[in-house]
Amino acid sequence: MNTQANPIEFETDAGGELDAGFLFASFKNTGTTDALVNEVVLKAGEAKGYPFVGKAYQSLSYDAQQSTLRILHIL
Repeated sequence: MNTQANPIEFETDAGGELDAGFLFASFKNTGTTDALVNEVVLKAGEAKGYPFVGKAYQSLSYDAQQSTLRILHIL
């Protein structure tokens, strides 16, 4: 097992899913329309985080819906 965290950062205008096992994630809607994160609306300009809680998260869906999401997650 790797003992160092692996941060992954990207932008997307599509939908997708963070695979189960991530330790931290943050989302920022940098677009101009609403997006969905974990099936909850993320308005333009808003951010949402999933902090380290001592164990890995289950998979998490997102959909930019004609907007842009900046996503950072740590494995």
